[in-house]
Amino acid sequence: MDGQRTIARLWRDAVSRWPAGDTAYLTRARDTWHPVTWGEAAATVEARANGLLARGIAKGDAFAILAGTTLDWALTDFALAQVGAVTAPVYATSSSADVAYVLGHSGAVAVLCEDESQRAKVELARDRLPALRHVLTFADLPALDAEGRSYRESHPTTLDDTAAAIAEDDLFTFIYTSGTTGPPKGCMITHRNYYEMVAVVERMPGFVLAGDVALLYLPLAHNFGRLIHLAGPFSGYAVAFEPDPYAVAAALPQVRPTVFPSVPRAFEKMHTAVLAAFEETTGLRRRLVDWALRVGRRVGALRMAGEPVPTALAVQHRLADRLVYSKVKARLGGRLRVPISGGAPLAKEIAEFFDAVDIRIYEAYGLTECTSGATANRPDHYRYGTVGQALPGFELRLAEDGELLIRSETVFAGYYADPAATAEVLDDDGWLRSGDVATIDEDGFVTITDRKKDIIVTSGGKNIAPQNIENDLKTSRFVSQALVVGDRRPYATALIALDAEEVGKWARGQGLAADADVAALSSDPRVRGLLQDVVDGVNEGRTRFEQVKRFAILPRDFEAERGEVTPTLKLKRRVCLEHFADEVEALYTGAPGDDPAAAADAG
Repeated sequence: MDGQRTIARLWRDAVSRWPAGDTAYLTRARDTWHPVTWGEAAATVEARANGLLARGIAKGDAFAILAGTTLDWALTDFALAQVGAVTAPVYATSSSADVAYVLGHSGAVAVLCEDESQRAKVELARDRLPALRHVLTFADLPALDAEGRSYRESHPTTLDDTAAAIAEDDLFTFIYTSGTTGPPKGCMITHRNYYEMVAVVERMPGFVLAGDVALLYLPLAHNFGRLIHLAGPFSGYAVAFEPDPYAVAAALPQVRPTVFPSVPRAFEKMHTAVLAAFEETTGLRRRLVDWALRVGRRVGALRMAGEPVPTALAVQHRLADRLVYSKVKARLGGRLRVPISGGAPLAKEIAEFFDAVDIRIYEAYGLTECTSGATANRPDHYRYGTVGQALPGFELRLAEDGELLIRSETVFAGYYADPAATAEVLDDDGWLRSGDVATIDEDGFVTITDRKKDIIVTSGGKNIAPQNIENDLKTSRFVSQALVVGDRRPYATALIALDAEEVGKWARGQGLAADADVAALSSDPRVRGLLQDVVDGVNEGRTRFEQVKRFAILPRDFEAERGEVTPTLKLKRRVCLEHFADEVEALYTGAPGDDPAAAADAG
């Protein structure tokens, strides 16, 4: 194993490097957070890995984990890496059919379920999973660990020998894409892929540090969450596991993280809450907030340009921090240094707003097929509206049609049992076709304009990037989600889901029924007028064919339970359009004859 870039080696190096008594992890029991030391974590991983060997789990065996973001998930992952098994993560929110697909497709010989409700999903499909030999729950782990300790007594060198036999090009994990279209594909990621991905932080000084605390709520079945968990032992920061995404707002001031990886949706919700609080202020307090935001924007612009902040402005900024910014920072724990946004686009306006209150969000970009990240904004190089520059060791270029191509040692080994799909994204020279359309400026900053498959082509031949419009719509505190429609249609329209809390507050202020729900509010003409103002603002400055000509306010939000949203909160366009087909058709009824502007654009 010496010299081999494996996750088994990564863990063992961490155990020998970090003091046994230092905190490696934090776990929550109700509202209390408990530390887990490196020594305790190391003992559990060793016992569990030996327990896996005792149960006959061998190198190359696929072993599924069906659970939320927990310490037992992470330590089992490291234990599986010690024996050379291939972890096959399954989202905790998956249906029984989705669970059966991953277990069947990967050929999993075992699955670890969080609890009996997750186990029930497996049992429903057990007769269709002939390779499956073991079905465990977290309740079975103490017995597995005890079995491992006994096994080590009679086989003292077996685990060391097994770990040493793992090669860096052996498979470490399958990551199944959440799939906005079609069934998920199993990305084959090697030990070398992930080791190199984690090791990128060595070449990004100051990004994450030993002694940092990362609050992790992202699903470990997704590569973004998996990267944060694996990088903790490599870099020496502690990981606090929050299995409930709805508890993040409460966890932030309790854990007080210095690193907070998140999908944009969390930052969008925070932006909505802070903006609403600001807008409720009046009089002197409101003037103070407006002054502080002006100061923050001036300082932010100078910092992003790499220019010095004049002394007088710096004094104002410190005062604004004490009076205004610190109140916002306290919601995020008060010591957040590296908020990272990934998994989906973050609206530039939201990034600039947080920068104005002295919270710099570092937007990053990547995909499962390159083992998570490819570009990132960093403390010394950042530019809002972009996803940053190439990570160290990554090569980027644009294809003739603008598609971003990526080459690095983190590019995956292909899709499991699908050579045709692999050939579609990987060329003979190792370049990965990202599927994203992008631009790269003279300083190397990458801007993702849209998913290649999501580009809307109107019936008039106009190309529209829907994500840009959707992000702008979501900067309104009244909008929860937005989906732009228009492919092979005469003009662009939008499906808009209301933010129930914010629209409810606005409605009460307007004297609307206090008990009105979203479905009732969505049909109220005064709410429609409110949303029309939002749409008009988004249309400003856009070319006519990009403007949203009509919109429908949905009676409910898009929901993961209905298969409309991925576990990382991206909309599944095809499913959403199927579920709201009537609303879409109504937007085009009689079109374009009754809309002269739309008819002109269609031509």
